Amino acid sequence: MDPIIITSDLVLTPQLVTQVAREMPRISLSEESRAAIEQCRVSLETVLNDGSPHYGINTGFGSLSNQRIEHEDLENLQRNLIRSHAAGVGDPLEDEIVRGMMFVLVCSLSRAKSGVRVQLVELLISMLNHGITPIVPELGSVGASGDLAPLAHVAQAMIGEGKVRIQGRETDALVALQDAGIEPITLKAKEGLALINGTHLMTARFSLIYQDLEQLIDAALIANAMSIDAARASHGYLDPRIYEARNQPGASEVATTMRSLLEGSTIVESHAENDPRVQDPYSFRCAPLVMGAVLDSLRSCQSSLLNELGAVTDNPLIFETTKETPDIVSAGCFHGMPVALPLDTLAIGIAHLAGISERRMYHILSVFDPESQLRAFMSPKPGVMSGFMIVQYAAAAICNELIGLANPASVANLSTCAGMEDYNSFGPRSAAKASRALKLARSVIASELLCSAEGIECHRPHTSGHRIEAAIKAIREVVSPLTEDRTPSPDIAAIEELIRNDRFAFEL
Repeated sequence: MDPIIITSDLVLTPQLVTQVAREMPRISLSEESRAAIEQCRVSLETVLNDGSPHYGINTGFGSLSNQRIEHEDLENLQRNLIRSHAAGVGDPLEDEIVRGMMFVLVCSLSRAKSGVRVQLVELLISMLNHGITPIVPELGSVGASGDLAPLAHVAQAMIGEGKVRIQGRETDALVALQDAGIEPITLKAKEGLALINGTHLMTARFSLIYQDLEQLIDAALIANAMSIDAARASHGYLDPRIYEARNQPGASEVATTMRSLLEGSTIVESHAENDPRVQDPYSFRCAPLVMGAVLDSLRSCQSSLLNELGAVTDNPLIFETTKETPDIVSAGCFHGMPVALPLDTLAIGIAHLAGISERRMYHILSVFDPESQLRAFMSPKPGVMSGFMIVQYAAAAICNELIGLANPASVANLSTCAGMEDYNSFGPRSAAKASRALKLARSVIASELLCSAEGIECHRPHTSGHRIEAAIKAIREVVSPLTEDRTPSPDIAAIEELIRNDRFAFEL
């Protein structure tokens, strides 16, 4: 695996964040980035004794910002900030989320606007390279003044406090650092604040969700096309002239993909004549519009994510000037609303992706349409065997939960910090909801693939499109045809694993 070198022109992408989070490539800092970070630190140090207040550098934090801090207390100020803000609760975040968060933080600090020393950035990189992952409770960030509590747990490990995981084993942070030959850091002026002021948790989680959602959409499109032939539905509503008239790019793209997936189908030819049906249900006929809207929404969210991945989300920021001292500007770069809103939007799209899938599954299994020529619930012996009856129940239960997860986290405001921080984004909760929704939707899509693959095989010797048959072949490598009742749960889990491993990937 090629190492990742952090440079000034490194374009941070969801793919890169996911690679660092899951595959642990080696990371290094370029000489150019190191020099820029050092120069910014030198600029910051020119104001430490100028007698003026500078937020977070020689003042307290939040509503305590009117408290001036003496020079001899600056290190205590930063250390106490980390200790007091490491107040997270709940189950620990997955290691991949924490690693992604650390990498996004490294890249933000490397843009040389935060005034930290280069040793601090190199310490973060060393922890990533040695697989030292701080244990970070999931709950605690309101997503406005940065992801304060989660990032404070990372910073706590950097000063040799708290707990970490290394190779799956929990240990004291100080022990893990010492075993790796890494010295814990003593935080200097501004550095504790720079570590925790940022949208790095929600942005890293957004990156992982985005990567996994791309895989899920591929699988959902294949499941949709597979269900069309399983139900012996029409291909007529995929006519490109329809989508030219409708003037929605996502819908046109989905219809084009469906035509490609179904190309070569003999099932559609088998009912081309004397089929009494005039129109198919919405979950088939309107799927390009619904799924196309999800696709368009995803791409809009991607734009917001890419912007955030290239951002500095600290406060205050340090800007070089022609004067002897820099401009130190306090603002609200740490606010998470540019991330929270897209994450809330993703949860809505995911709910539709699963919802329309469940409706197609219901249609196939219920066989209220006799022209589908399927057995009820795909049962090998209806009545004696229930087949996949309860697979649809489980999907319906999931869709009920998805309805709740689609309710935005970012629209309800709670004030913090004695009213100074009076409008928060709650983006980390948006990310948690979107992540949960994605996992649930994967189960629904896997269930549709299970049922529709069985449905296609009920129409043998006729075949579906070449690419659909290839997908069925992949499913049959892990799931055997239904010849008698068995628990479907392992079958659904096996297909979920195919989705996670990108076995249904194709170019849209």
